[in-house]
Amino acid sequence: MDTTTSTRPALTFFFPAYNEEPNIERTVALALEHIGPLVPSLEVLAIDDGSTDRTPQLADALAAADPRVRVVHQENRGYGGALKAGFANARGNLIAFSDGDLQFDLTELARLLDRLNDPSRPVDAVIGYRIKRMDPFHRLFIAKVYNAIVSVLFGLRVRDIDCAMKVFRRSVFSGLRLDSEGPFLSAELLIKLNARGVKMDQVGVSHYPRTAGTNTGASFRKILRTFRDIFKLRWALWTDRERTLSAK
Repeated sequence: MDTTTSTRPALTFFFPAYNEEPNIERTVALALEHIGPLVPSLEVLAIDDGSTDRTPQLADALAAADPRVRVVHQENRGYGGALKAGFANARGNLIAFSDGDLQFDLTELARLLDRLNDPSRPVDAVIGYRIKRMDPFHRLFIAKVYNAIVSVLFGLRVRDIDCAMKVFRRSVFSGLRLDSEGPFLSAELLIKLNARGVKMDQVGVSHYPRTAGTNTGASFRKILRTFRDIFKLRWALWTDRERTLSAK
């Protein structure tokens, strides 16, 4: 995040892309079409997380065709690692993200930006929550249990921790340490922002079934990794809160 304020785009919208060959062209097109008019200048950033299909080649072609589009390629780090790469490489004064699987309506980012820009109730982050989550029952059950555990252990009052529709002011990432490389990253981010006193609000958004590509979440291995990260962060906040909430 070393770009000077005067040369930064108003907003970076990024999305993780792991084997999203069927979706990436449409995701970028929708971002440019629907988010572009909402801000004076836009950067669309695709995080290629070690894809093994044609996602990298398609992403590079999209970037070559439009200067507003940029790609970061990395070895597969997982969802959390892809989000961290997005935050680290985003150039915008505002940073928003969603997933690359077309399960969210990007026009609804306007709702989050309207809330962020409301001077009567200042906030530095706006978090979406899925009004009706269109996922299989087992994923809904896991999400409900997960949200309850995080709420109890960390006092985080968020309706939908992992909703992939969020927008932040760039300043909230200053000196912020993020450790998780897995699915817990979204929760870790919100827990730490909350602990640092960052003002946040929540806005309802629509959610749609995935129509192409494969969902890689909610495997048993990832669930175990998430619980490991939960208790690791809880212990760190008890034993070394200042270091845990600061940059490495």
